[in-house]
Amino acid sequence: MKPPARLPVLVLTGFLGSGKTTLLNGLLRQWPRSAVLINEFGAMPLDHELIERQNTPLSVLSGGCLCCQLRDSLPPTLKNLWMAWNGRGGEKFDRLLIETSGVASPEPVIDALLRERWLAPRLHLQGVIATMAVPAAEAHLAQFAEAQAQVAWADKLVLTQTDLAEPGQIERLEARLDVLAPCTPRMGAIHGALDYLNLLSSGHSAQSDRVPGSLATPDHGFNSLNLMLDAPIAWPRLKAVLETLLARHGERLVRVKGIVHIKNQPRPLIVQATAGRLHPAVELPPRPRDDARGRLVFITDGLINELAEELMEAFRGSTNPVNA
Repeated sequence: MKPPARLPVLVLTGFLGSGKTTLLNGLLRQWPRSAVLINEFGAMPLDHELIERQNTPLSVLSGGCLCCQLRDSLPPTLKNLWMAWNGRGGEKFDRLLIETSGVASPEPVIDALLRERWLAPRLHLQGVIATMAVPAAEAHLAQFAEAQAQVAWADKLVLTQTDLAEPGQIERLEARLDVLAPCTPRMGAIHGALDYLNLLSSGHSAQSDRVPGSLATPDHGFNSLNLMLDAPIAWPRLKAVLETLLARHGERLVRVKGIVHIKNQPRPLIVQATAGRLHPAVELPPRPRDDARGRLVFITDGLINELAEELMEAFRGSTNPVNA
């Protein structure tokens, strides 16, 4: 019996705020005929809005991460994507790019690709690429087992935000990686620019052929709170609130991301913060079906009830929070 055709798959992993979506957009420029599967931890997904190629075949798994809440959702989603790729309806594409949640180990994804009985003969794992934001990577590796797992399973490491690194940070991170992943090739992204030809020049290493063992993943303790702004907000007010929260809660407020509409400004802004730092806001091109409501996602290590109360007080009368 003729074996089934195999869909090439590339997995993108990396901790919150490390540049996975930026890498994904770069890959889509290199490989425009790609389908995308995004896993977001929060109940209100945002990363798919940041994909530059809006005509890309896209699937989103939100409301949890694939290492725990959504593990059972992955195999049927992958099966549907394979059937679409194999000519059974849907848009045509040549490969699948999977962007995992920033708080998850990629292990369950690799397990599904290599061990799941129906999927394994039909999907070809080409490799795992992990992004690491240099200014925050040391702290993430020290604090979160998930960040270490992302490094451990990577076939290639992309060090991002190298232009924002303080003196000695790159050298200390390199030394840490010499211990955690001494044989894994590393590349640096400067001002977001990356040598994609080099990144994609070779296939996956033996690293990706290792089949994960037990999937008994402990509860990692992350929470998310999603905030919807029903009307445009003044930028000075929003900036002050976010900076106050970051200063008050430090490492426990792991990530802030969102798309917000600002008073007297025609385009929405992408707002992001990580490692206690609010990054400069970036204008987002106009999007079809934009409902003009702002959305912010806060990912925390514990802290959720206290943060929810502070947000409701700061944005009283203009918000709709949703815990996840």
